[in-house]
Amino acid sequence: MSRRYFIAGNWKMNKTPSQAAALAEALVKNIGGVTKVDVAVCPTFTSLDVVGKIVKNSNIKLGAQNMHFEASGAYTGEIAADMLLELGCEYVILGHSERRQYFAETDETVNKKTCAAINAGLKPIVCVGETLAQREEGVTMKVIETQVKGALEGVCDKGIKSVVIAYEPVWAIGTGKTATPAMAEEVHAFIRKTLADKYGEEIAEGVQILYGGSMKPENAPELLAQKDIDGGLIGGAALKAESFTDLVQAALNA
Repeated sequence: MSRRYFIAGNWKMNKTPSQAAALAEALVKNIGGVTKVDVAVCPTFTSLDVVGKIVKNSNIKLGAQNMHFEASGAYTGEIAADMLLELGCEYVILGHSERRQYFAETDETVNKKTCAAINAGLKPIVCVGETLAQREEGVTMKVIETQVKGALEGVCDKGIKSVVIAYEPVWAIGTGKTATPAMAEEVHAFIRKTLADKYGEEIAEGVQILYGGSMKPENAPELLAQKDIDGGLIGGAALKAESFTDLVQAALNA
C-alpha cells in the first residue's frame, strides 16, 4: 500500500493571533496548492479561528494541539471536540510528551481523548516516545508498545483508519538531537508491527507514522527515505514559513 507523506506543524505555545495569521498566509502562498503531500498546521487555541479562515480554501488542514475527552462540563480552561470541529479542525495532537511531562497525562487519559476524537470525527495524531533514561535502560520498545496499545485500547478497525501515530523520542525534542534514520526506522517499523498484531497487516500498512524528533530540512530527506517514516510532526522548523515549506518540498521529492 502506498501511504501519502504527511507534514504537520506543531506551533506549541508560540505566535499571537496576528503572528499566526502572517505565518499562515505565507504558507498558503508557498504550499497551499500542494496536493501530493498531506499538510497540516496546529496553532494555539487562540489562533485556530484566524488561521482556519486563512487556510480554509487551500490544501493545508487545520489541527489543534490538545482537547478534553468530555463533550462539555465543568473543566475550566479545557476545549471539547465539537468546539474544534466548528473552527474547522480536522486533526488534533494527543499525548504529546510535553503534555505527559508537564500536565500529568497518562496512557489512560490519552486513550479517552483518542476515542473521543475519533467518535467526534476528528483525526487524532497520537504521540508516543521514550525518554533518554528509558532508551539507555534498553526498554524503548517496551515503552512504545505500552503507549501504543494503551492509546488505542477499544479503538476498532474502522477507527484506527483515522489515526496518525507520531514517534517522538523525548530526548530529541527541542534539544537539536535527532535519532539517526536507522534508529528512527527501527522504532517506526516496531510501531507498525504492533499495529499489525492488533489490526492485521493490511490496516497497519495504511497508518501514517510520523517522526517527531527535531526533523529539519537538513535531515528530512534521509529520514523520509526510510520505509516506515511517513512524514514529520514538526516543532521548531514549523514556526518559519521557509523551513516548513522546505520540509514539505522534501516530502514531495522523497
